[in-house]
Amino acid sequence: MPTESSPTRVLVVAHRTAATPALLDAVRARAARGPSRFTLLVPNVAHGLHRVVDAEDQDDDEAMAVLELALPLLEDAAGAPVEGMIGDPEPLNAVQDAVNLHGFDEIIISTLPKRVSRWMRLDLPHKVGGLGLPVTTVTAKEREVAGA
Repeated sequence: MPTESSPTRVLVVAHRTAATPALLDAVRARAARGPSRFTLLVPNVAHGLHRVVDAEDQDDDEAMAVLELALPLLEDAAGAPVEGMIGDPEPLNAVQDAVNLHGFDEIIISTLPKRVSRWMRLDLPHKVGGLGLPVTTVTAKEREVAGA
């Protein structure tokens, strides 16, 4: 846990919603509550047979594009630099790896609207809550997400 002199380490987990107004507002609000350092975790996406056979071998072009688009917007919302990382294609594994390897104090999960969100069908926010850290779930509005 952070001390009075150290900022709260906040892990932001997002993919298609990484640059949506809902998430940017949540980061802005969290930054306003006190000193914090943000890291954006984008689980790599495995397509087609890669989901079953070799998801870890999937190239990370799509995740890199998300980071390139979202990081400057998140930095503006946070008022400070935001780190970026690409994680495991399975979002729960990606979050567990990030928390275990880098240590975070709280987590913000940004999802698609419930009716189209794979992460919500997987009950990701509840499962991530099992890590013992505070979890905030931000749901993008359908009009904010292209193709939703």
